[in-house]
Order: sequence, then structure tokens, then C-alpha cells
Amino acid sequence: MTRPYSEDLRERAVLRYEAGETTRSIAAALRISPSCVSKWLKLRRETGSLTPGQVGGHKKRTLSGETADWLRERCRSVPFTTRGLAAELAARGVKTDRRAVWIFLHAEGLSFKKNRIAGRANPS
Repeated sequence: MTRPYSEDLRERAVLRYEAGETTRSIAAALRISPSCVSKWLKLRRETGSLTPGQVGGHKKRTLSGETADWLRERCRSVPFTTRGLAAELAARGVKTDRRAVWIFLHAEGLSFKKNRIAGRANPS
């Protein structure tokens, strides 16, 4: 992702606009798009500042906090599948999918492996 334009450039654009230039002439002179100039003017009107907003960020995980505690306890108590866990979470009102459940389980080191030999009759 690219960096936002500097505040110095933003200030120069706004000063030129206040001096009477059009947004298109400012954009051509500073080699930026006209929409940048108009957005900076709007930002200055609404906030009084030309500081750029946050770029990117972090989305909090759905399976955290109380939900994560419940999920850990659930996985340790009885066998599970990712599809089943996703359905149980949906029943509890947590909107998630199988992949998010799998990522959580993988990160926590939780797994359920079926024992194929345990289900067979003794061949003796």
C-alpha cells in the first residue's frame, strides 16, 4: 500500500485554493489528481486538519475472549469437527465459518484425531 501524501503538499494545495485557483489547475501544478484536492478541502472543512487518516489496521478476531474460552473448553471435553463447532457457535449467536474455527484450533494446538484401530473388533 502506498503512503499518504505529505501534510506539506496538502497545505500548499489548500493555500492555492484559498488564493483563488481552481482544483484542476492546482492538481495539474502539483501533479496530483483533482479528486485529491477536493477531498483535502472537504477534510479541512470537516475536521479543521489535513492530517491523513489511518492506513490499514487490525480487525479483532471473532473467536476471542469469552467465545475463545468456551471453544477451548468445548474442544477438550468431547470429540468435535470444525463444521460441528461452527454450527454450535452459530447457535450461540457467533457469526463465523469453518475456516475461522480451523485457524483458531490450529493456533491453539487443539485437534481431534479419530483412532481407527479403537473402533475395530479384536482380530484374534
